[in-house]
Order: sequence, then C-alpha cells, then structure tokens
Amino acid sequence: MNLANCKDKHPNLLFANFNQDYSCFACGTEKGFLIFSCDPFKERFGRVFDGGVGIVEMLFRCNILAIVGGGKKPRYTPNQVMIWDDYQNKCIAKLEFKSEVKAVKLRRDRIVVVLENKVYLYNFSDLQLVHQLETTNNPKGICAICPGTVNVLACPGLKPGYVHVELYDLKQTQIIPAHEGALSQIALNKDGTLLATASEKGTLIRIFDTATGEKVKELRRGTNRAEIYSIAFNNDSTALCVSSDKNTGHIFDLSMAKPSPKEEDTQQKNRQSTFSFMGDILPTNYFKSEWSAVQFQIPESRSICAFGSTPNSINVICASGICYKYTYDFSKGECKREENPHQFIENEES
Repeated sequence: MNLANCKDKHPNLLFANFNQDYSCFACGTEKGFLIFSCDPFKERFGRVFDGGVGIVEMLFRCNILAIVGGGKKPRYTPNQVMIWDDYQNKCIAKLEFKSEVKAVKLRRDRIVVVLENKVYLYNFSDLQLVHQLETTNNPKGICAICPGTVNVLACPGLKPGYVHVELYDLKQTQIIPAHEGALSQIALNKDGTLLATASEKGTLIRIFDTATGEKVKELRRGTNRAEIYSIAFNNDSTALCVSSDKNTGHIFDLSMAKPSPKEEDTQQKNRQSTFSFMGDILPTNYFKSEWSAVQFQIPESRSICAFGSTPNSINVICASGICYKYTYDFSKGECKREENPHQFIENEES
C-alpha cells in the first residue's frame, strides 16, 4: 500500500505491506521503517533515519529487507533499491535504475523490481539479472510472485487488462486477457497455481489457472465502481479476501463444490427466470458470478487486508496507522471486529 499521494492517512506513514506469509507487516515512514508481527500484535524492530522510506519489503520474518526512499526527504533516491541487513544495521547491496521504482517483491532466491513499464528479476545470491519483462503503463507497480518453492511471477501484460504470467519451473508463459479495462490489483496463491485479478472498475474479481490461463471462478464484489486496494488468498486457497474504497471487506468462500453441468444449467435458468424483469438493467454476467460469503465494515477507507494465523481471522492495516482484526464465520455469514484495535504509529509522532 503506497501512500505517498494519499490524503486521508497518518502524516508520517508512507507505505505498509504484509510479508509473504502474512505473519508480519512493514511500514515505511518519513523517519525510517517499522516492523510488526500480526498474531499477536507486537512491534518487532524499526530504524530511525534522517529521511523517509517509501517502500519497505520483508523477506518472510528474517533480518533482510528491501528499501526504497520516499516522502518529503527521501533517505535514498527513489530509483534505487537498497538491500538492508538489520543485524548489521546497514545496506549490504544496491540496485540502481534510470527511473523511479514502483514496487519490490522478494522471495528467498529472487528480487523483483517493478518500474512503470518494466519488471526486472534478479538472483538474490549474486544480484545477477535473470529476466526482464516489458509491461503496459503500471504506475501502481502491480506485480505478484509465488513465495513458495514454485517459481511463478505475474505482472501486467503489454495491453491494459492483460496479465503476463511466467511459470519459470515449467518454462511456460501465459498471456491472460483478464479484463477489458486496466488492472487494479492481482494476487497469486501460495503455490502459484491460481491468479486473482481485479480491474479499475472493481466490480468483479476473476480467478485463473496459471498453468492453462483458463478462468476458473468469477467473484462479484458489487455492482458499483470501486477501487480495489488488496486481494489475498488464504493459506490453502479456500478463501479470498478483498478490500476496497467502499469501506468494506469481502471474504469469498472458494471451497464450495462446483455444481455439475446439469445442475449449473438448471441454476442458471432459475436465476434468469427469477430476475428476467431485470434483464435490461443488469449485465449478462451478473448471474454467473459468485457473491461474497461474508462482508465487513472497515472504519477507514484506505486499507489492505490479509488472513491471520488464527483460524478464520483477518488482519486489516489502515492508512491512519491503525490495525484491526476480524473473525468470520461462513456458516453464519458473520464477521466481527475485535474491540481493541492497535495504533501502530503514534499520533504524537512528528
């Protein structure tokens, strides 16, 4: 969550993002960075600099971070990626580019750097360039990598709405026409087999098989346009969480068995018959998409969400510097917010 141009945020918060397994989150501030564990919530460590950090990416729970300068007085120039070793309290490597870095993604063997029209993939061990991809305009730095043993990368393609998927282990490339409009967010599941996408319209979340490029599910967030802030699979890909600028979170149940072709055809005809009077109002794919099993209200607009380590829990990080926790129950269609949220950046900080 890049907050450099966000008006409704804590004045010192520039960036926030979860690590690869959602067990921690990192914050970039006008004075350095902070690292927190989620369950239980606790500040792990942080560094105070004489400048701002616009991007800070963790490598799981270890001492290695990727840092990009940002804010009113950047600690490092925004076209550099600094590899920070917190045990040594210093940068141990640097990657430099001709334009501003929009995002950085890490896995144990790779560093991915996203520019507005390019994606670079490096070996972590020796910083050698492995691959580079051209993309359509990508000011948000949209990109996803599989954190596990399988090596999968997804980023915008050369056309708006298309996703370029590289399955490096299989030596395959998939170009997926995911949406008619430009992409807003994408996410890969833990083993890299599924890709979730949203467009700038924000009404539908589509899920694709990365190996075949085929669409396997279409999820409906709503009918009104919305900006999608985050998409996250749970650990076993049985649920998906989405946050948007509508101050709502949506949790989709992906574990429901798919009906047989005959049952699906009957259900489709029943839906079309029941709502036939609305045929001129609603789009044709309205009846084919699945709605969220649970919705929940988020007190603030700008937020990202991820599944917690405790069963049926969601952690939500907000641009105000507050972290909320929710628990949900698919059987009851309920989601409840815990009473005591955590302020992870103090209001008196200046």
